[in-house]
Amino acid sequence: MNPKAVIELHKIVRNFQLGSEEIRVLRSIDLTITRGEYVALMGPSGSGKSTLMNILGCLDTPTSGEYYLNGREVARLSDNELADIRNKEIGFIFQTFNLLPRSTALDNVILPLIYAGLNRNDRDAAARKALDQVGLSDRVMHKPNELSGGQRQRVAIARALVNNPSILLADEPTGNLDTKTSIEIMGLLHDIHSKGNTIIIVTHEEDIAQHAHRIIRLRDGIIESDELNRNIRVYRKTEATSE
Repeated sequence: MNPKAVIELHKIVRNFQLGSEEIRVLRSIDLTITRGEYVALMGPSGSGKSTLMNILGCLDTPTSGEYYLNGREVARLSDNELADIRNKEIGFIFQTFNLLPRSTALDNVILPLIYAGLNRNDRDAAARKALDQVGLSDRVMHKPNELSGGQRQRVAIARALVNNPSILLADEPTGNLDTKTSIEIMGLLHDIHSKGNTIIIVTHEEDIAQHAHRIIRLRDGIIESDELNRNIRVYRKTEATSE
């Protein structure tokens, strides 16, 4: 076991049954991600990247192999323990935002804290702090339909951050955004990473992956390459503000 690892995968296999045929989606994946890394998972459709993301996020379980999250073997955990990990250890950021449409930004961010059992005052304070961290302190009482796409994604990022998770897992976080807003969101993720957070982005977009410090490419269920990014795209505020 690597004492600095937040994620360790050993010979992870994931098969799916399709009628009488068994589909091999992940084929003996070995992977270690240490605390504070900024990683992009890339691959074409059918490469296995979405299945791998679901396993990393404890949304799916492997057919065989071992997954250790902060030193705990995920396969040995109960359903309740897995739900607790998904709430406290992993912050999810989705392409479609997944916000409650009738709830304010504040209430959307508060939701994971309710499941975590915090009292009302602590929940409110933590949610406001998270929204302030993503630059939305003046939008706390706005509902999603009163926010731009970029602001909605910022609410989703605040919700992902609010429990101080071990990992931020972002699935195509800019997929529904225009270029300017995408740059702003990647700049925000850059700032979050610079404060010590571990970030894993799943993307098929090369320019988005170039923001990460390490790029892992999957093809046909195996890791085709795993390399440090020597040409990191550095966020500059002028990019987001220029026309």
